[in-house]
Amino acid sequence: MQKINIGVVGTGFIGPAHIEALRRLPNTNVLALCEVTPELARQKADQLGIERSCTFDELLAMEDIKVVHICTPNFLHFSQSKAALLAGKHVVCEKPLAKDLHEAKELVELAAQTGLVNAVHFNLRYYPLVRQMKVMREQDALGDVYSVIGSYLQDWLFYDTDYNWRLEPDKSGDSRAIADIGSHLMDSLEYITGLKTVAVMADFNTIHKLRKKPLKPVETYSGKMLQPEDYADVPINTEDHANVLLRFDNGNRGVITVSQVSAGRKNQMKLEIAGSKKTFAWNSEAPNEMWIGNRDGANESFMRDPSLAHPEARSVISFPGGHNEGFPDTSKQLFKEVYDAIAAGKQPEKPTYPTFADGYRELLICEKILESNRKQGWVEI
Repeated sequence: MQKINIGVVGTGFIGPAHIEALRRLPNTNVLALCEVTPELARQKADQLGIERSCTFDELLAMEDIKVVHICTPNFLHFSQSKAALLAGKHVVCEKPLAKDLHEAKELVELAAQTGLVNAVHFNLRYYPLVRQMKVMREQDALGDVYSVIGSYLQDWLFYDTDYNWRLEPDKSGDSRAIADIGSHLMDSLEYITGLKTVAVMADFNTIHKLRKKPLKPVETYSGKMLQPEDYADVPINTEDHANVLLRFDNGNRGVITVSQVSAGRKNQMKLEIAGSKKTFAWNSEAPNEMWIGNRDGANESFMRDPSLAHPEARSVISFPGGHNEGFPDTSKQLFKEVYDAIAAGKQPEKPTYPTFADGYRELLICEKILESNRKQGWVEI
């Protein structure tokens, strides 16, 4: 088996997560790591056991690197994805695909022109029971979708002293909670139900209108208490919390809530999809079990088990029933499908994985949600 050489750009939370997942596939070789300076790149490459360290331009010039994973802050996604495609590299990009629809459209068109494999890391689709719900809906076990209730809750920005580059619109974009985690929620809902969202009405709230930004790297104070003079007050104009009403193309309705200030909720995406035959409910903090609701019989609990799952869902399960799989496995399963396409040398006609086109779709929904919040009214998509 010929291994495919990979370069990863960025070493925040998600870059090492990509690397760990890639190393679990038999046909991949993470050969190069890129950071903002050669010194940082070498330091991180040594920490992660990667042979080469480089700048971005050096990475693009490496002819033996076939794939680039873009794991940098949002404002770099467009320029780096474009440059990688123009250099003849296949691209896996973190979401959001770009900062605006114009940039995203250009990437979708460029990727189509090149024929190169392009993917966006909507990995939460790859929980086995998310795919199981999709397949059950396709086989009419759910019936017509009556309503959708979704939420994505976190607490990592609970305090006004919690700070990260995602709070700065020039790096992250005009939306935060919706763009960051709401995009995963909306992608998963449309993926499972097969519905398109056709209109939205949004209401945002910024809980901490001033946050305290550390004047030095937080790591410097590990285990120490910061003093008031160690912070600068920064005004915040992106949302900590958002509620969004949804209208779907089948005429029915939904609602989602997204929050990054919900104490105790570390990273919880919940879905409840009510159909004309059954209701499906699932929670990412207990990802190996889904609840199936019935009107005229006992409710059911479906445990993740390859012997019980549909074949299409079984393909994203690696371990027997009772051997739990979680967040790290979602990236592995996504990359498995992406690298099958890369081994074949081109983007499939009908990819099973989320593509740049899916990235454009989620950016479109996000922009319409932002517009709705500004207008405080319904906006069509």
